[in-house]
Amino acid sequence: MNFKIDKRQKVDLILIAISAISIIASFILSISYLSWIAIILCGIPIFKECIEGLITEFNIKADLLVTIAIIASIIIGEVFAAGEIATIMTIGGFLEEYTLSRTRGRIEELVKLTPQIATRVKNGKEEQIPVEEVKIGDNLKVLPGESIPTDGVIIDGQTSINQATLTGESLPVDKVKNDEVYSGTINLYGSFTMKATNTSEDSSFQKLIKLVESSKPENAKIVKSADRWATWIVIIAFSAAILTYLFTGEIIRSVTILVVFCPCALVLATPTAIMASIGNLTKHGILVKDGESIEELAHVNEFIFDKTGTLTYGTPEVTNVVSDNKKEMMYLLSSLESKSEHPLAKSIVKHYNNNDLAEVSEFEMLIGKGVKGKINNELILAGNKKLLESENISTAYDDQPTNGETEIYVSKNRKVLGKVVLADVLRENSRQTIKRLKCLGIKTTLLSGDNEKTGSYIAREVKITNAQFNCLPEDKSKYIKQRQLKNNKVAMIGDGINDAPSLRKANVGIAMGSIGSDISIDAANIALINDNIEDIPHLIAIARKTLKIINLNIAFSLGLNIFAMALAILGVLDPIAGALVHNIGSVIVIIYSSTLVNFKMSRKDYMKPKKLGITKSLNKPIT
Repeated sequence: MNFKIDKRQKVDLILIAISAISIIASFILSISYLSWIAIILCGIPIFKECIEGLITEFNIKADLLVTIAIIASIIIGEVFAAGEIATIMTIGGFLEEYTLSRTRGRIEELVKLTPQIATRVKNGKEEQIPVEEVKIGDNLKVLPGESIPTDGVIIDGQTSINQATLTGESLPVDKVKNDEVYSGTINLYGSFTMKATNTSEDSSFQKLIKLVESSKPENAKIVKSADRWATWIVIIAFSAAILTYLFTGEIIRSVTILVVFCPCALVLATPTAIMASIGNLTKHGILVKDGESIEELAHVNEFIFDKTGTLTYGTPEVTNVVSDNKKEMMYLLSSLESKSEHPLAKSIVKHYNNNDLAEVSEFEMLIGKGVKGKINNELILAGNKKLLESENISTAYDDQPTNGETEIYVSKNRKVLGKVVLADVLRENSRQTIKRLKCLGIKTTLLSGDNEKTGSYIAREVKITNAQFNCLPEDKSKYIKQRQLKNNKVAMIGDGINDAPSLRKANVGIAMGSIGSDISIDAANIALINDNIEDIPHLIAIARKTLKIINLNIAFSLGLNIFAMALAILGVLDPIAGALVHNIGSVIVIIYSSTLVNFKMSRKDYMKPKKLGITKSLNKPIT
């Protein structure tokens, strides 16, 4: 993920720099015509945008009053004031544009993952065809390591499949005859023949791509802070200017009113606060793509978690070893599993953490069951309970896993030595994160592609009561849409490709930065670079604090404008002094916004959420 400034923004920066230099030079050298450089470079784009908005949409924005103030200043000969206004407004506009939402989805990366070729079996012959030519009912052969070209049902063979792209499951799923398989998932080991039940265009993976392309929040609409007040500002300024001229007959006072009511500080109110908060979050390893996300996050009342790779580490780990002779069993098991590329095998070898492994001969993968081989001419079997049953080997370790763990039994010369238990382990800070979010008045939800047994165990451990399991990408997006249609603001955090549609559909999408896929990161608005979910409460807190400061900035800016207008009506301010008021207001807004850079949420804030703008009762259910 990158935040490089594009070519157009580079040009804007150059024009702003030239304009600023010309204004400074004009002030120091007392050469007023130098200010025309700023008027031309920064003023003309403002004029253009104002005219286009009025003609095409009759949309009154802050640009209209800025245009009037610049033109009025030029008419009365205050070229310096006109150039200064144009430059300040352009700087504010640039900051706001830079921090506004630029939601992206790396759709082309998904397309690259889409299978392009399928092997069709027809009349006993194999032929490779473009995946677009696959028809429902075609028999397709899939080899180890290949992506499954379309949805279908296995008619011959068995295998293990990595379904993470669709379900986010951390472990491969064993598949046998009559089991369903899905496009875009990876065939890990065995070759098999399948019957296509969908064309490639209607496959599960294409549905995922379409979801990412079309997903957007149902009720997210952030408007520039200055534009929210633009219509009223224009009405007030024009009315005051006209009335002042009618009562005093002094055009200079009327022009000064238009100048002082130019919303310079108001335009800076939002972008300066958001830039400061983004700087704060960057220090915590949180990267924010757009300022809109900060404003949206401040209103979030429900936080949705994916399970695998988010609340858990996303990789299976050995959690228990059961044996009368653990040392011998782990030595034999690790030696045998070192020949396998299965994720469970790699976890076992990693847990054993010893390079002193035995030589293995006659190694064989038993798809859907386990592995076998000989060590010192002794037959070693390692696999699930089905493997032992198929070999007529009884086990003394027959207790069933209760929390979705995976058990690997080990036998030597047809005698059970014990078993190893593996599970996707809960992150150390998951419980604390959920607890703190609840203290902030936020509802927590778990949407997992895993089975109910595994998912419900994690939900109980972190005390999430609202949980759904066996969720496909469209199920997660559908849930988010339903919540949004009930006027809820939803944030979603995930790490896999399957989470990308949900991350885009949510009001705010947050991706796990180091372990997450590029697609999920690009679909999200925010990324946790260090995968530290404990930073999420801080993220919520600073978003709320930022919105509070933005609102105070706006109130101050409007108050300053009204006060300056009163002075202009009384003839106390002239256009040059009015331009100075712009500078003072802008500086105060920038200084106040900069306090966010060092914002840090204390433990007391969790117990006193009203300090952060939370008014909803923590005991009141969210609809």
